[in-house]
Amino acid sequence: MRRPNLKQIETFVAVADLGSFSRAATRLGTTQPGISQRIAALEAALGAVLLERDPGSVRLTARGRDLLDPARRVLRAADDLVVASGNPAAFDGVLRLGVTEMVVHTWLGDFLARLAAAYPALAVELTVDLSVTLDRDLAERTLDLAFQSGPFAHPASGSVPLGTYPLTWVAAPSVAAALGPGATLEALLAHPILTHARDTRPYADVEDHVRRAGRKTPRLVPSNNLAACIRMTAQGMGVATLLDAMVAPEIESGRLARLDYAWTPEPLAFFARYDAERAPRFVSLAAGLAGEAAAAFVADGKPALSSA
Repeated sequence: MRRPNLKQIETFVAVADLGSFSRAATRLGTTQPGISQRIAALEAALGAVLLERDPGSVRLTARGRDLLDPARRVLRAADDLVVASGNPAAFDGVLRLGVTEMVVHTWLGDFLARLAAAYPALAVELTVDLSVTLDRDLAERTLDLAFQSGPFAHPASGSVPLGTYPLTWVAAPSVAAALGPGATLEALLAHPILTHARDTRPYADVEDHVRRAGRKTPRLVPSNNLAACIRMTAQGMGVATLLDAMVAPEIESGRLARLDYAWTPEPLAFFARYDAERAPRFVSLAAGLAGEAAAAFVADGKPALSSA
């Protein structure tokens, strides 16, 4: 009888985690028939039925549930062997990475360079989206690792702090000059307020701030694309409260100016989040590199409150 091999064990774990042969095929870069063949070979080698296949669903059998944790331990031991070998090029595969737009416009390039240098055989599939969407995708295991800000609807057993980033008020220089020093809330509310998307903490903070001040609901212009939001603000279409790290280059170039208003939304704390119990070893290693890149960004004098 032939012993199970790592590909078969990896496939079993992927199907169990994703609940689908087709999703496991996408995850492992193969075909659905290929997944079926690996599972059949593994079941034959172990002399046990591991999965029940119904139309549209896959479920673990009782024996499959018993063997899932030992299968994970085999994969983790293989990863530990690679780490112990001191040969980072032995880590291959695909890292499914989700990031928010702030990360894209700040230290993502440095992180990717560090990752390529440390693990040259590792490929990256990059998704840029809202933190709330990344949170969902991480919970559904369509992402391995997410660089995002809270709050989080789903727990993650692995987390590396990436810094806490303040927001600031900005406007086109002509709008800022008209508002003058010590801008009042009434003066701000005379303009549309451009900010982060609806399902974000900055948007909720602005809305709450105005309501607590007893003023009418502001003309909020939420945007899923913060780069477009910055451009619209620079064109004089309103005032904006955005992450300082993102608008700093525009302020330095003179396309935007900071506004003198005493209140800003709460700073956003960012984390590298992943499933420490199920993710391949390279995911936690990549999260550590993200922490290094974010800390270097802060050490370089970029706007962030801290790296922890």
